[in-house]
Amino acid sequence: MTAVTLPVALPRTSRWPWFGAFAFLFLITSQALAIITSPADRDMGDLQKIMYVHVPSAWITMLSFFVVLVFSVRYLWQRRENDDLLAASAAEVGATFNGLTLVLGMLWGRPTWGVWWTWDARLTSTLVLFLIFVGYLSLRAFIDEPVRRAQWSAAVGILGAINVPIVYLSVRWWRTLHQVQSSPSTVDPLYVLFLRANAFAFLFVMIYFIRQRYEAARIERDAELAAQAVALGGR
Repeated sequence: MTAVTLPVALPRTSRWPWFGAFAFLFLITSQALAIITSPADRDMGDLQKIMYVHVPSAWITMLSFFVVLVFSVRYLWQRRENDDLLAASAAEVGATFNGLTLVLGMLWGRPTWGVWWTWDARLTSTLVLFLIFVGYLSLRAFIDEPVRRAQWSAAVGILGAINVPIVYLSVRWWRTLHQVQSSPSTVDPLYVLFLRANAFAFLFVMIYFIRQRYEAARIERDAELAAQAVALGGR
């Protein structure tokens, strides 16, 4: 009987333990200071403070899907498995922030517009973006063959990322209930500092999540290789 040497999937200790702690501490501090110190809006009152979560979440959604675009293109060009894993990790994080953006928008829209949901151009395009990347993640779950999974995922990831500019510009291209893009130049100066601080806090959390998911994906890849080795050795 021939012995089979298996690739061992050893746990990879995160190289950024302090970065993760810093990211979440910075997020908590930024949110707390923004909520406590910023004045209530003239029209919306304290409801306006959802902005400190909703707007950065929307920005990070778009940034995460840009990462998917970059590494999907790199995979199709260079065929490196690590690029596929990075794209998939960013897609998971982006879909999470995308879902958070939609939920927060509904919570903000109900008292502001009087409805939880309307088929507004911004809301609809954001929902379409979310569904594309849910489809992306479902596709990866149902395809076992690694190369085919990576190729199809890259194609869907690029298609989904193309929708990001449509989401961003939808409030300018069509008449919508949603206000124009929020940015430090369009927000009252009283709110700019903590909007920027929370944007950086969400950015740090995004980087940490993508890194952690990428490490987990590499361990999953090693487990797949181990299972294949067992199957081949059992023949």
